[in-house]
Amino acid sequence: MTHRSLNGIRKSILLSSLLLACAIPSAHSAGKENGSQIKGKTLYQLTNVWNVHLKFSPDQWETMQPAENQGRPGGPRGGGGFGPGMFLAPAFMKGADKNEDKKLTQEEFNALAESWFTSWDKEKQGSLKLEQIQNGLNSSIEPPRFGPGGGGGRPGGGRPGLNLQGAEGKRNGLSSAAGIEFKQVRADLVFEGQPITNIGVRYKGNGTWMQSGGSLKRSLKLDLNEFVKGQKLGGVTTLNLHNNVTDGSWMNEPLSHTLFRDAGVPAPRAAYAKVFVTVPEKFDKQYLGLYSLIENIDKKFLERNSMKETGALLKPVTPNPFTYLGEDWKKYNQTYDPKWSLSDEQKKRIIEFCKLVSESDDSTFNARVGSYLDIEEFARFMAVTVWLSTMDSILGPGQNYYVYLNPDTQKLLFFPWDLDHSFGQFVMMGSQEQRNNLTLQKPWQGENRFLERVYKNQEFQKIYRARLAGLSADVFQPERFSKQVDEVAQAIRPAVRQESETKLAQFEKLVAGQPVEGGQRGMPGGFGSPVVPIKAFVKERAKSVKDQLDGKSQGETVSGFGPPPNAGGGERRGPGPGGGPGGGPRNFGPGNFIGPVFMTSLDANNDETVTKQEFSQGFSAWFKQWDSENSGTLTEEKLIKGINQNLSPFGGGPGTRPPAR
Repeated sequence: MTHRSLNGIRKSILLSSLLLACAIPSAHSAGKENGSQIKGKTLYQLTNVWNVHLKFSPDQWETMQPAENQGRPGGPRGGGGFGPGMFLAPAFMKGADKNEDKKLTQEEFNALAESWFTSWDKEKQGSLKLEQIQNGLNSSIEPPRFGPGGGGGRPGGGRPGLNLQGAEGKRNGLSSAAGIEFKQVRADLVFEGQPITNIGVRYKGNGTWMQSGGSLKRSLKLDLNEFVKGQKLGGVTTLNLHNNVTDGSWMNEPLSHTLFRDAGVPAPRAAYAKVFVTVPEKFDKQYLGLYSLIENIDKKFLERNSMKETGALLKPVTPNPFTYLGEDWKKYNQTYDPKWSLSDEQKKRIIEFCKLVSESDDSTFNARVGSYLDIEEFARFMAVTVWLSTMDSILGPGQNYYVYLNPDTQKLLFFPWDLDHSFGQFVMMGSQEQRNNLTLQKPWQGENRFLERVYKNQEFQKIYRARLAGLSADVFQPERFSKQVDEVAQAIRPAVRQESETKLAQFEKLVAGQPVEGGQRGMPGGFGSPVVPIKAFVKERAKSVKDQLDGKSQGETVSGFGPPPNAGGGERRGPGPGGGPGGGPRNFGPGNFIGPVFMTSLDANNDETVTKQEFSQGFSAWFKQWDSENSGTLTEEKLIKGINQNLSPFGGGPGTRPPAR
């Protein structure tokens, strides 16, 4: 693959800036070609906002909707779907099921309430405040660890915890692991006035799917070629419409992909689209909202980036990539999710690299890693990934990137994907300060033998630090990001306003570089630290990276699942059990975001404390409500379903209170 020089990158940046300047419209989409004239360069011009109208028949619309509470055996703790029941139900069962019959009676459930309240009320005040409830839940719930329960983790069974892999042959991701399947249906598309009939449409997304519950605005994948071969738009056959439910600026993903490309890393192009939907007798050109239009990583993407479609394209999902699992490819297939059939030689090559990473000594690894991994390109990919402090990636759960095995060099290249939590905004890991100051030397969370070994390689370190230094003097400049934010904001502001005045108000604050109180849009209520917008983040990040390169700072490691409760405060924390030593609740875990909903549901008089009576009465009410069949017992499946209905922080609001007592 041809490597661009720094001068070449500067020229690319200048050209990008000129294109952006030319694209700034007097209206939100001035200068666009009409649908029949759309070319690839125009389709993915960053400041273009296209009009997209999808038309479904009533039966196709209904078919596209996943079944409510869809679950499958082998998903997170069985049926009931995604939610806090995955964490809380086992804790309820473990604490209350004294006779170990896998059922809870009313008496056992009430005894659990008595036990938990007594244990959590350590100062014997007769009431519990939020911090005590959070600490109590954390002491009772095992924090989730991202990764599959088997293949793709560490040898011997992998890391236990929250599964991010779907069933064999299904797509990967949290919603798939929860048993949610997205069915493709037929629809008609009108793209900027150009009709394209009989296309394939399905929902897409994992975290964004979970967090857009109750809304029509779900991410979508459009396959123009599914039912009628040869249909294209701007030279492409697949369109990704991302709903940006977690990003009140609508810019994290488009600007991050732009940054990767400007830094010389192949990455998707982006634009925007106003999406409307029509379903007879249901919706008449209903405005769903503003979406980002993201280029698909597929054979067309490879062709545009001068790569051959005969190479292997993989989309790994594992917190421990390239772990050796033996010689049978079946053990690797779901973890690495190849996008088309692999040859026996390609499978063998990938397994060989896994064995090198897992079993070779340091001397052998350092001598041979460069024959499997394109070290220069990987250093460039990691430099941008780490600078963006995007923890929902290879640095964290181990997802949201592609790997390409180049058929000419037999080396692996990496491409970014799904960057809505970039610019240090993955609030489920670490504090804002930790993400702002993410260390350059050990930027990943937890154990990752692949990254640990590569980061000890002297050739990688030399190239990696040189890339960070060179890019810091060029494309990582805060002023450049600020200009891009303003330019994109001008283009998309009318479409944001059309969604709602509330979203527009938040958007304007983020564009101005002001934190937004109340948490990240679409995130659970417990993640309530202010969102630090792009303009503010890049200033802090640029300084931190420079200080680290100059030897003035070592940066900070990021703690595990979730931010410390006073995230954004002044105290620095390192990694450790429960999120690391530091302030806030004495240990950190799922209780920190379930706790506020748990308390709201039990605090009958809204005085921000829960008495023993309120605690007991709330548990009694839950039992009656969750025992919907009046069987006199609760199974784990009933617990999951009931907890998800009453105590879910997902979906933008507090949980439902128990019935009046």
